[in-house]
Formats: sequence, structure tokens, C-alpha cells
Amino acid sequence: MSSVVAPEKNLSNTMGPQEVELILIKEQNGVQFTSTTLVAPSTTQTNPSGEEERETWGKKIDFLLSVIGFAVDLANVWRFPYLCYKNGGGAFLVPYLFFMVIAGMPLFYMELALGQYNREGAAGVWKICPIFKGVGFTVILISLYVGFYYNVIISWALFYLFSSFTVELPWVHCNNTWNSENCSNWADNSTISDIDKATPAQEYFDRGVLHIQDSNGIDDLGRPRWQLTSCLAVVIVLLYFSLWKGVKTSGKVVWITATMPYVVLTVLLLRGVTLPGAKDGIKAYLSVDLGKLCDAKVWIDAATQICFSLGVGFGVLIAFSSYNKFSNNCYSFFSGFVVFSFLGYMSYKHNVPLDKVARDGAGLVFVIYPEAIATLPGSSVWAVIFFIMLLTLGIDSAMGGMESVITGLIDEFKFLHKHRELFTLFIVVATFLISLFCVTNGGMYVFTLLDHYAAGTSILFGVLIEAVGIAWFYGVDRFSDDIEEMIGQRPGIYWRLCWKFVSPCFLLFMVVVSFATFNPPNYGFYIFPPWANVLGWCLAISSMTMVPLYAFYKLCTLPGKFCDRLAYAITPETEHHLVDNGEVRQFTLHHWLVV
Repeated sequence: MSSVVAPEKNLSNTMGPQEVELILIKEQNGVQFTSTTLVAPSTTQTNPSGEEERETWGKKIDFLLSVIGFAVDLANVWRFPYLCYKNGGGAFLVPYLFFMVIAGMPLFYMELALGQYNREGAAGVWKICPIFKGVGFTVILISLYVGFYYNVIISWALFYLFSSFTVELPWVHCNNTWNSENCSNWADNSTISDIDKATPAQEYFDRGVLHIQDSNGIDDLGRPRWQLTSCLAVVIVLLYFSLWKGVKTSGKVVWITATMPYVVLTVLLLRGVTLPGAKDGIKAYLSVDLGKLCDAKVWIDAATQICFSLGVGFGVLIAFSSYNKFSNNCYSFFSGFVVFSFLGYMSYKHNVPLDKVARDGAGLVFVIYPEAIATLPGSSVWAVIFFIMLLTLGIDSAMGGMESVITGLIDEFKFLHKHRELFTLFIVVATFLISLFCVTNGGMYVFTLLDHYAAGTSILFGVLIEAVGIAWFYGVDRFSDDIEEMIGQRPGIYWRLCWKFVSPCFLLFMVVVSFATFNPPNYGFYIFPPWANVLGWCLAISSMTMVPLYAFYKLCTLPGKFCDRLAYAITPETEHHLVDNGEVRQFTLHHWLVV
């Protein structure tokens, strides 16, 4: 018996090259018996020009789950429900849904279409208008900065998960080595607002996990704590092996990380609504206070939350959609029921008003919720379930942020394509090293500073420039032609009006308000020194300055007079031959008026 494998190309197939596997399986009495099989081409294909074709998602559902997994992150558990409660309950949904319709959905659609048509990352897509490529580097930097502290949240969740594998959870009493004389149970605390009192759960987070008592402030960080460093290292390893092979691996990971939070939230909701006081918590969550709609802060909170709920401006949607096939036709409110059913239970159990219990940020996820879980029968099991949910929520969002950075840079610097595994390793290790500042005794101060400055005003600025660059300089009509070329249908007037006028005006308003209402960060009663706030602003400005710096660089490096350089800079790279003939669409009135 002998066997031979002989691949050959099917040259006549118009659907692209396919391979025929010819196997000689037996030879008997001079007669050869063969088997032929049509096999799929390898993952790495080449186009007619000989260039390597872009990798695509294995299935459409991989892309969908990745987008959902990134958009539905930890903020959906700790920020949206609290904003809804604070800003008039159900009334908050009025400005939230309004801004979702006029800005959130159009911007979400715009980024998905931009990435899919151009098949590039956040920087590479700006071959459609080269002078705006700086905004691509802006969103890449923002995603990188967010990764410096976002991975730390996941490491906290992992630390809590390991701590939950005990008969008695470590945050249920004040008899631990890390507790201070100020530790007091809610039931024994008659002055909840007393700044000198702290619950066991609060002290466990501050003193048992963070060890913040060993630091005097951001200028006294100390060394990284080995327990949190180990958890952070595990998170980094998980991220690396989820990303190192591109969307073929990350697209499979999200089948778990994007779906498990819904399962766990459903289980927690079924348990939460059966607790005493849950009804009062849900009623407070849904109560409609229309008077709150007269408060400008409510509308500002709703507008800001839109950007973070949908994940626009981080370059992630562009990166994910760039791996779609060219012709692909391009959970917050639910979590609020879970959160407030447990907050209502806490309010009932300790006989304190709900507003004394409700809080946002890390305090809700790592203090209030664990404390509520600790009072349940089988508390360790519920704690394990809850922190597994936090891990999955965090991992897929962290994957999205890292993918934005990796895709954006390897598409811009083509030589990195052949070294994706090494470059991914470089990015995650660099992120790990910077994140070590956040797992020191004073790491919470670094975390707070990064959280306040890394992706606040800068993300709104980035999305504003992105919207202006596409809608006004590249042109809504041209962008609509691109979408029609992909899916065979031109966007309706609603989308075009939002892209051209409504969304840019909304974003400009948000940027101005963000500057006007800025407040420096604080952690509890700790006030950051002036130098720390200056450092924070340098971090925020460093990403925003990419826009003017790259525009200046582009105008200086192009040939010809200033008008010629400007024409080349605002014209798609594929149309530079038209500029040579004096045909510049952007120099005509029709370009600026058409919708």
C-alpha cells in the first residue's frame, strides 16, 4: 500500500481558489484506487495582487458576541443602575434613549461600517482622509491607557473569587488581622454617616485587599503586593492566549465570556427578587421622578453614559468590524434589576434608607454586593458565582481594548503582521508592568487618577473629530456610497442627517460641558496634590494632541504649495490622481451641502 498527497488549484472556480486533495489509497494488480476531496483553503490567503488577505471571523456570531462582550462591561453593573436611581429612576431613560437615538446608534453604525469597508484598524481606516489619521492614534492610546487600570479591576475580582472558596467569607465580621478599631457591623452602627466607622466589607476591600492603610497617598505607593500581582499576572496570561492568534481565538473565547454574564445575572435576579425588601429596591430603581428632567446634570449623565454603554470611540468597533467579510450586513437595564433587588434587601436587613446603601463604582461591586451576598444561605456559592460573572464581564471588554491597540498598530506598521504573537506579548507585558503601580499599597490612588483622566474628555474629543472627519471631510454621500457597495442598500435620511449634523453637535456640546463641569478626582476624603492632577491632564492631553500633531506632520511632509498639500491631505489616498488633475471634491460647495 502506498499514498501520495497532491494539492492542485481549481483555476476555473470564480468563487476563489480551492484545493483538491488527491490521495492514492491503494494499489492492487496494477490498478490504483484514489480518493479526491475538496478542502478549504488555508487561513492565510492571497489576493490577485499577491498580498496576504485579511483574516475574517470564523462565524458571524463570533463578531456579534465580541461586540456585545466589549460593550457590556463592568460599568453596566456598577454605573448604569446607580445613574438610573440617582437621576429620577425610570425618568432617566427619557434622556438616555433620546441620546441613544440621535447619537449613540448612528455613531455605533458609523464605526462598524468604517472598519468593515476599509478593512483596517483605527489608524489605517483614515486613508479615506489622511489628515485625520491622528484621531486613530488618539483612540489607540486611549484604549492602551484604559488597559493600564482596567485589568486591575479584573485582578480584584479574581482575588475575591479565590477568597470565596471558604466556609465563612472573610468580609462578614471585624475579627480579622486587617480590621481596625473603627470596624462596625451595619446593625451595630447607629451613625452610618460617621466618617470614622467602616463595615467589615469596606475594611476588607480597603485594608485586606488594597492595604491602603499602609500608604499616605499617591506619593507613597510602596511595593507591588504579591497577592494582587499574581492575580494580575493570571489575567495577563488569559488575555495573551485569547488574543495571540487574532480573531480566530478571541472569537471562540467570547462564546463563554459574553454569554455567561447573562446566565449569572438571571440566576442572581431570580434569587434577588425572593429576598425581603427586594420589592422596595426595584420600586426605587424604577420610580419616575419627572422633576429630575429639569436638571441639566441628568442630561449630561445620560449623554456621557451613551458613549461608554456602546463602546464608541475606543477603536474596538472599527477593529472588530475590519475582520468582517466585506458584504456582511452590518444589557444595562437588566442588570439594574439584579443590583437594586439586592440593595433593597440590604436596606431592609439593616433598617437604613436605600440612599445610604446605593453607591456606584468599585464600592458597589466590591463592598456592597459582597456584603449582601454574605448574608445569604450558602453565601460562598453565591460569591463564587458573582465573581465569576465579574471576571467574564471584564475579560471580554479587556480583550476588546487590547485588540484595538494590536490591530490598529499592526495594520499601520505592516511588518508586524508576521510577528503578531510576539507583538501581542509585548503589548500585554508592557500593560502588566504599568499596571503594577495600581497593585501597590497606594495603588488605588493611581487607579483613581487613571480612571478619571484616561478616557473622559479625551474619548468624547476623539469621537467628535472622527464624526467630523467622516461626515464633513470624507463626505456623508461618499460614506453612504461605501455602505451601499457593501450591503446593497444606501443608508436612509435619518442616518445621514445624524452623521452630518446631529451627532457632531451632540459631541461638541458634550466636550464643552465636560471641560466646563470638570472636577478633580478624589478617593474618599483624600484630595490629590496639584502635581497629580497636572500629570492626569498630561495623560488626557497626550492622546488628544495626536490629532493636531499628525495633521501638522502630514501637511509638512506632502509636496507642493500649501493648497496642494491640503488637497492631498483631505482626499482619499486612492484618489490622489484626481488632485493632480485639479479635481478636489472638498473644494466644491456641493460637497459641503449634500446630505
